[in-house]
Amino acid sequence: MTVTRFAPSPTGYLHIGNLRTALFNWLIARAAGGTFILRIDDTDPERSKEHFVDAIKEDLEWLGLTWDRVERQSARLGRYAEAADQLREMGRFYEAWETPTELDLKRKKLLNMGRPPVYDRAALVLSEADKAQLREERGDGVWRFKLDHDRIEWTDQILGDVSIDAASVSDPVLIRQDGQVLYTLASVVDDTDMGVTHVVRGSDHVTNTATQIQMIEALGRARPTFAHHSLLTGPQGEALSKRLGTLALRDMRERGIEPMAILSLMARLGSADPVELRSDLPELIDGFDVTRFGAAPTKFDEADLVPLSHRILAGLEADAVKAELDAAGVPADQQAPYWQAVRGNVETRAEAGVWWPVFLGEAAPDIAEDDRAFVETALGLLTDPPYSAETWGNWTTAVKEATGRKGKGLFMPLRLAVTGRARGPEMAEVMPLLQKKPTLE
Repeated sequence: MTVTRFAPSPTGYLHIGNLRTALFNWLIARAAGGTFILRIDDTDPERSKEHFVDAIKEDLEWLGLTWDRVERQSARLGRYAEAADQLREMGRFYEAWETPTELDLKRKKLLNMGRPPVYDRAALVLSEADKAQLREERGDGVWRFKLDHDRIEWTDQILGDVSIDAASVSDPVLIRQDGQVLYTLASVVDDTDMGVTHVVRGSDHVTNTATQIQMIEALGRARPTFAHHSLLTGPQGEALSKRLGTLALRDMRERGIEPMAILSLMARLGSADPVELRSDLPELIDGFDVTRFGAAPTKFDEADLVPLSHRILAGLEADAVKAELDAAGVPADQQAPYWQAVRGNVETRAEAGVWWPVFLGEAAPDIAEDDRAFVETALGLLTDPPYSAETWGNWTTAVKEATGRKGKGLFMPLRLAVTGRARGPEMAEVMPLLQKKPTLE
């Protein structure tokens, strides 16, 4: 059974970077008919907020990425304590008391000497008396996992063969001074307890993976298959880290971006396969292969989502955007013809109702001075509504005969007079929707 998981921290809203990890894990599980676990990493009681848990679920459901079960790490603290005791008994877990300032000074000293800033394991040579004195002076220390200084190797589904010298990595802190269990320990215990077979996450976790592999082996558990996808950058290659707050999924939803536009882009962006708009989730799953993704940073441009959303909207019927049309005040009996006319000129769902004011006669035409007399003459040849699909053709023919104008000089000023815009829906479909006769006033 293939088992994957997505383990967000409920300390903020999901953004496009989070989604990439969630989507890859979801696709792998669904393609194999396996299990996808939503695991809430809420071991930090101060920063974890319940409304962010609800928001994470809401965003995933909006995208259609449903889960088979939810796990809460805050409910598993006893299990982490058992694993910590097991590591202590094995001599792989030790307490250390250095302050952040002391650690920073050690790092700077090593860097000045041209050496990697690796923790020096000073806590391992402390006597019991030293430990007792430090505990009395500073309280409880942090708990570090003692790495074996061997090479840690694995075959990554994206990066290929990876080899890391454990001597170049500091013994990771697994439990903070205040007793909080950190991600590295909780993740290892959960992944192995829950039978996770595939772990997909960002390439910034490669060093974490190396230390976790040693922890998994120390606990006598089976190692999952790892894949580390590239990190997203902006369209010019700039870091996204400072912009992720503006790339929250809920903000994209409010801007009217379609879920399948986001999923279609993210399921192929950075891979050897072209980005193609998918119509539904089964089609998205079909052909997904995590090994097709590259290790190089992947450029993400939110603007690429707009044409994909436009294509989706152009194929929808009015019922699919009823909520947006209701909000724009489009009468129920007018929604089908209205949407049929404008859907090819709407880029996002948020724009579904923007053409309705035009049909109410609220357009503000900006007619060139040279065209004003022509437009006034043309409007004098237009009857009062209601209009039909033939009105536009009949009207323009009459105007052409009366003024001698033709081509762009005929049609563009009339389009501007009716809609206030130089581009838009077919005028034969616009005219029947007009609620009153256009005017230059």
